[in-house]
Formats: sequence, C-alpha cells, structure tokens
Amino acid sequence: MLFLRAFLALVYFDLLLMRGNFDALYGKVRRHPVRSSGPHSKTAEEICTAVDSVSIWYWKQVLCLQRSAATVCLLRRYGVAAQMVIGAQQIPFRAHAWVEVDGQVVNDKPYMREMYGVLDRC
Repeated sequence: MLFLRAFLALVYFDLLLMRGNFDALYGKVRRHPVRSSGPHSKTAEEICTAVDSVSIWYWKQVLCLQRSAATVCLLRRYGVAAQMVIGAQQIPFRAHAWVEVDGQVVNDKPYMREMYGVLDRC
C-alpha cells in the first residue's frame, strides 16, 4: 500500500508542476497535517525508500521538488513531522528541494544544507 501511495503522490505533484502551479504544490505541503501515528506507522527510512523505488519506475524523470513534496506528505501521513526545504546557490545558480526530519536530511545527501542556502521550509 505504501508504494501505491508513493506513486499516487508523485503523479499528483507531477500534475501540479505540469500546470505550472507551484502555489498549489507549496500550499498542499504547507497545510498537510502530521497525523498521530497509528498501528500502521512507517519509519522515515521506509517511506523514503518507497518514494525512491517508485521514482526509479516512474515513466519520466522525477524532479527534486516533486519527490520532496511527495515524501513530506507521506511522512506526515504516517506521523513523522517532516519539512520540505527549498534552497538555492548563487554561482552557478541552482535550486534544490529536500526533506528534513528533526534537522536531518532524510531523502538526499546529508550535506545539502552546506551546498544550498535555505530559502524556505514548509
């Protein structure tokens, strides 16, 4: 069931990005509640692995923003207080999104905060 939810989350955020609707994506992530963990709780590692696995089989390249939004919403669904972080670097200009739990990067390399200045957390 987790893999299906991960796939559907990637599709949902992909559709928002295809429409150029960053505001809707951002709002969905910002407003997504952290549910109390229940009997079917998952760990952050299990959820990140599911999103990564589904991303491999997705029919097109999964963008970091899409992957991070899906990961945050799934983590929160399973009771993990996660944040999507959006960062940028100046030279060369690059932007990137990743997910943190308790100040630790969970879906990317741990040194993302050193490479990118944080623009926002949601």
